[in-house]
Amino acid sequence: MKKKIIFILFLFALTFAISPSVNAQCAMCSINAEQGVKNGNTVSAGLNTGVLYLLAIPYLMAMVVGIIWYKKYRKKNIHLNMKNEPINLN
Repeated sequence: MKKKIIFILFLFALTFAISPSVNAQCAMCSINAEQGVKNGNTVSAGLNTGVLYLLAIPYLMAMVVGIIWYKKYRKKNIHLNMKNEPINLN
């Protein structure tokens, strides 16, 4: 079970490590950022990064809640005192 969780976390980390450069802006924001950069404004250069952070935060929060929920409610290894006789399902 731990190997499965480690594998999923590895794939998740690998996804973010190999991700290409993304421009996640609406049309209005991108026009303002382009005009700001053309006019020598250095503040608008970080606008794209800010939009990406705002996009990623809800997904990261959902992942954390899912992991906590999984760890809290997963099945535990419980030994049942049953007879060693076969069970007939007929």
